[in-house]
Amino acid sequence: MENISMETSSDYGAYVEKFLLQPISSPHVVLPLSSLTFAVKDIFDIEGYVAGFGNPDWARTHKVAKSTAPTVSALLRAGATCVGKTVMDEMAYSINGENIHYGTPRNPCAADRVPGGSSSGSAVAVGATLVDFSIGTDTGGSVRVPASYCGIFGFRPSHDAISTSGVIPLAQSFDTVGWFARDPTILSKVGCVFLQLPELVHVKPTCIIFAEDCFKLSSIPYDLVNRIVFKAVEKLYGGDILKDATLGEYVKTNVPSLKHFLSLENTDQVYSIPSLAALSSAMRLLQRYEFKNNHGEWVSEVKPVLGPGISERVSDALRTTEENIDICHSIKGELHAALTSLLGDFGVLMIPTVPGPPPKLQSDASELESFRARAFSLLSIAGMSGFCQVSIPLQMYNNLPISISLVARDSADGFLLRLVESLYEVIKEEAGQPKA
Repeated sequence: MENISMETSSDYGAYVEKFLLQPISSPHVVLPLSSLTFAVKDIFDIEGYVAGFGNPDWARTHKVAKSTAPTVSALLRAGATCVGKTVMDEMAYSINGENIHYGTPRNPCAADRVPGGSSSGSAVAVGATLVDFSIGTDTGGSVRVPASYCGIFGFRPSHDAISTSGVIPLAQSFDTVGWFARDPTILSKVGCVFLQLPELVHVKPTCIIFAEDCFKLSSIPYDLVNRIVFKAVEKLYGGDILKDATLGEYVKTNVPSLKHFLSLENTDQVYSIPSLAALSSAMRLLQRYEFKNNHGEWVSEVKPVLGPGISERVSDALRTTEENIDICHSIKGELHAALTSLLGDFGVLMIPTVPGPPPKLQSDASELESFRARAFSLLSIAGMSGFCQVSIPLQMYNNLPISISLVARDSADGFLLRLVESLYEVIKEEAGQPKA
């Protein structure tokens, strides 16, 4: 293992520490990830290093890892070279990407905007072409959000599809190991290694359901989605495959336990989908409860210095009780069944990844509250169902990156990865971008 001095001016502030982990293989054997470089979120164990969890007090009070996380080892065995650990939001408890201790990685698409979190440095490293791909974790949105904000691909796999051994937990009901890439071919190659899949075979989707109410949560112009994405789908599969749905009504009807979380009134004048807002409330409650069980004792004992937003979130988590936790688990099961029925084996749901382009750096928390609420309404769909989701960059709009997401049933990860490869080539044509 070789240590490398850090050049923060040229690395967009993406790294906590640079080093070199060479592939675990013979140099004469061609492997699936040969010649590719990657970076690792500072939440994974790497032998000889402390997983810092985005906070210096955590790093100070935890020991050096005695072994490397299986996911990192799998990438090294597949021929990839690891070049360092990346900055993350403290305790993985934010989707903004700002860190008061290690600095905020610079968004390569828009320097005055947040990079998204909590896998901020991993997304920036890929977006800034510092590495070929990177790995992060996604509990509430920590791969999907920074992928969207940095204009790259981000994949959240089906829950429990990939080992989280050697990864600091946030909330085990939702924790996943995800990854970033600039093109769908490398995204698929990494996925095949993680999911232990043979070569991916393209399967035509039975339907692509456009969640029209979800797109009303977003500032992405409908005509842009129509011009680029719909046209690409029609060219590849024919127009009959596209269906419209009001997802909020479907979820409200088919997830009866949500009634415990449905607000009686919407005091916010901004458009919302009550059933998805309730879904988000259930997800965040269960996340707080599991965070407390994982880290409450450490927080109470060490009293770490935490940044704004994170500090309040952690305090809320430490006050969480068991009330309604069993209902959260019921909602997860009901949503899984409902979306399985809606999509079948090879159906796909199209939604915005996030409500719009990345917010400005150091935005006031109150200004972001409505945006966060809408974001978690969208992010909780895959989070609470355990389904897989990929964030796909579309193009720059008003000089800011925008994206859409495709969601497929759990265990359909290989199908979704291959679909994105096929679809993105046509999306680029429709958007007027050059072919790879």
